Amino acid sequence: MTARRSKGDGSLYWDESRQRWVATITVGYTPAGKRIVRKATGKTKTEAKTKLKELIRDYEDGLTTSGNDHTVAQVVGDWLAYGLSGREESTVTNRRILAEQHVISALGARKLRELSADDVDRWLAAKAKTLSTETLRKIHSILKRSIARAQARDKVKRNVVLLCDIPKGKEGRPSKSLTLDQAVSILRAAENTNLYAYLVASLLLGARTEELRALTWSHVDLDAEPPSIMVWRSVRVGGDTKTQKSRRTLALPRLCVDALRLHKDRQAVAKEKAGGHWQENDLVFASRHGTELDAGNVRRAFRVVLKRTDLNPEEWTPRELRHSFVSLMSDAGVAVEDIARLVGHKGTVVTEKVYRKQLRPVLLEGAEAMDRIFGDYTQQA
Repeated sequence: MTARRSKGDGSLYWDESRQRWVATITVGYTPAGKRIVRKATGKTKTEAKTKLKELIRDYEDGLTTSGNDHTVAQVVGDWLAYGLSGREESTVTNRRILAEQHVISALGARKLRELSADDVDRWLAAKAKTLSTETLRKIHSILKRSIARAQARDKVKRNVVLLCDIPKGKEGRPSKSLTLDQAVSILRAAENTNLYAYLVASLLLGARTEELRALTWSHVDLDAEPPSIMVWRSVRVGGDTKTQKSRRTLALPRLCVDALRLHKDRQAVAKEKAGGHWQENDLVFASRHGTELDAGNVRRAFRVVLKRTDLNPEEWTPRELRHSFVSLMSDAGVAVEDIARLVGHKGTVVTEKVYRKQLRPVLLEGAEAMDRIFGDYTQQA
């Protein structure tokens, strides 16, 4: 008679119906007192015994998992459903699209326990041929966080993504800025559209699109001296601006004042026309029913305006109006410190890093000073 195995050593038996050896070990009990059993099978007794030793070793090391059939698609789906709580809706949508298009489509069918660091490296290398470094960083993070969540729930022993570096991706399209003539042509093309005041505010104030879409009339004072707007809100979760420095009050240029007055009159007409369909939210830039605009609304309307100019609508985005503000201010000789305050940056580092191609006066000052200092010398030569 075969000696009975000691408690904690698991069990090994032949399953006639499956024609395989089965190794089992109890790793705990549910709140209802039901045993939690981990199993492994092998074609031979030796193979099953080896797997039993692995189960026992993992159990003793605290690495027992709740099953071996979890796939990458399942754990990524779990993270999308429960791991993004409190994030902005736009962020959730973006991560879901990235996960479905680049993670699940490529790795979704793989068993989590079989996924290796080499698999992840090959996946990232392939994606690097078509995606930017920033997008690679995001899909790497999605997979890493999904597996970390699974690991915390004993669905996998380790997170192989932690062993993988993010490769350099494809160069993205750099942001650019409008020249003064191009900016003027856009404003002229937009004069009789509902987007005119929005474009004037973007170009002349440098506000972010999420700040303008959240702007309310209660934060606009067209009759003060000087007229001003309070950029105190954004469409982010909770309505806060991007940073504390982003919360600022800006004096309005004359063109801005005129455009906002005209816009207010047009909005009154639209409100009367909408009648009972109008939803009063006190928004400066709203839909025809008074509701908040989204980024897509602005982007589509902006492209319609661009079609009336010599600019290619496919080559420009609304956020580049902010870049253009920095460029035009810089061309006018405004110091980088002042530009940083106007656009709501924490300091000049971000301004210089993001808009370095537009910050020409700062780079020219040294040469201009040296021309003055050595002017007599060059004339004598």
